[in-house]
Amino acid sequence: MIVENVLPEYFAELLNIWENSVRATHDFITEEDIEFFKPIIMEQAFPAVSLMCVKDESGTILGFVGCHNNKIEMLFIDDHVRGLGVGSVLLQYAITNMGATSVDVNEQNPLAVGFYQHKGFTVVSRSPLDDMGKPFPILHMKL
Repeated sequence: MIVENVLPEYFAELLNIWENSVRATHDFITEEDIEFFKPIIMEQAFPAVSLMCVKDESGTILGFVGCHNNKIEMLFIDDHVRGLGVGSVLLQYAITNMGATSVDVNEQNPLAVGFYQHKGFTVVSRSPLDDMGKPFPILHMKL
């Protein structure tokens, strides 16, 4: 697997991966929530972070990570490759090369919480609302 910088022309492909991943792992998110978040992610979130992606040998993006100020702001994997190590490669890259030491995780996404705990992160605090004020509790985790 190759980790490389994400160019703005890849943003639409990343958004598709985000949506695919959210639909597979965030069963608490509604269609209205997905439609609400899509333009915010595309127009605000992607440009605000350093983005890296993993591509397969044919150049297809399999997943991506976005970091800002030593924090993983997003890590999403195409559901078709979940469990094949893409997330681990991206997480290790973020820690080693981007200085990542913290992450916020939806409490209602136990797969993600377990993934980060397995990789050495621990919960340091909890917020009842997400950054947009929506009722999705967030676990703040650190290495």
